[in-house]
Amino acid sequence: MRDSELVAHLDKRIEKFKGQATVLESAIGALILGRRYGWKVLYLVHDKKTIRKYEDILGLKFREALEPESDLSNKSLAFRLQKKISNFWKAVSGEMRVVYKGEERSARDGSIGK
Repeated sequence: MRDSELVAHLDKRIEKFKGQATVLESAIGALILGRRYGWKVLYLVHDKKTIRKYEDILGLKFREALEPESDLSNKSLAFRLQKKISNFWKAVSGEMRVVYKGEERSARDGSIGK
C-alpha cells in the first residue's frame, strides 16, 4: 500500500470509527510501526486478541498490508531473540522460553532488555 493510499484508507477508517480514541490511536500507531518494522515485530509485541482488534479497527490484515520484516526489524529485541530460536510462531505464542538475567521468560516478554 502506497503512502497516499494508506492515508486515504486511514481517513475513511477514522471517520467510520466509534469507540475510544485511545484505542484507534493505538491501532494506527501499530500500523505505522509495522510499516517500518514489519508485521512479525507486531505479532511479537502484541497478543493475538490485540492484533485482531487493531486489524478490525483498521479494516486490513497486517500480514497482507505489511512486509514481514525490514531493515529496522532487528531493533526489536524480541525479533532478534526469535531469530535465534528459529520458530517464529512458537515465539509469538509464548511457547519458547529464554533465560534472561537468570530468569526464564517468554520471548514475547516486554521486560527483556530493560
